Amino acid sequence: MPITLAATTPNIFETLSGVFSRVDLLAHPRGLVDVLAQMSIVWAVVLLIAGLVCLLNGYKLYRWVTIALAGGIGGVAGYCLGQRISAEFIVAGCLAALLAVVAYPLMKYAVAAMGGIVGAFLGANLWGACAGLVDSSSRATVENTYWVGALIGLVLCGMLAFVLFKLSVVIFTSVSGATIAMLGVLGLVLQVPAWKSGITSWAGNANAMVLPLLVIVPAIIGLILQQVKPETGAAGGSAGGAKPAAKPA
Repeated sequence: MPITLAATTPNIFETLSGVFSRVDLLAHPRGLVDVLAQMSIVWAVVLLIAGLVCLLNGYKLYRWVTIALAGGIGGVAGYCLGQRISAEFIVAGCLAALLAVVAYPLMKYAVAAMGGIVGAFLGANLWGACAGLVDSSSRATVENTYWVGALIGLVLCGMLAFVLFKLSVVIFTSVSGATIAMLGVLGLVLQVPAWKSGITSWAGNANAMVLPLLVIVPAIIGLILQQVKPETGAAGGSAGGAKPAAKPA
């Protein structure tokens, strides 16, 4: 079954700006699939690997993950702003470098910001997913008030970083890693011509709960693994690395 590279594909900044044009993107699978269908296989693999690393080892590498996410957010935001002055890549590079460098000395505040952003993303998509569970007469109202869920998630997860730092790091790395990995998987699957039409057709009628479920379940798995792995390593280190008692003089 051949997998082909698209002849002309938008750059990664255009793809990501299209993906994250709405904060409740997971609740709108058709629009998300249409954007990801234009992603190259190279960037799909990069997103998949980066997402898995963030999902499984986010707490261990949280400084690098935070700096990378800050740079990525700055790059996408800078690209969108730079389009107004026809200097997309210059503004994207400058803003990405600025946010990445600022995040390093202000790590605790950067973690709180990332936690708030991921919380807003999670809250908005869960709120939008609830639209798939209500009757059709109320669905539009629920979908248009996704900002309520975003605000709740922003406040809760943003404040969590100042109360339970480790839990905040694990939550935002698990959710962001699961989301990035899911985007990579969809981007890869959409490169298979035999599957592309079926997935596109499915996305047009898919329930709003499906994609949030595909992110939440791996995120919970990653959260559990990240909570267990440091404790196991610490226990093993203390047991195996214990120094023998000093001999009496």
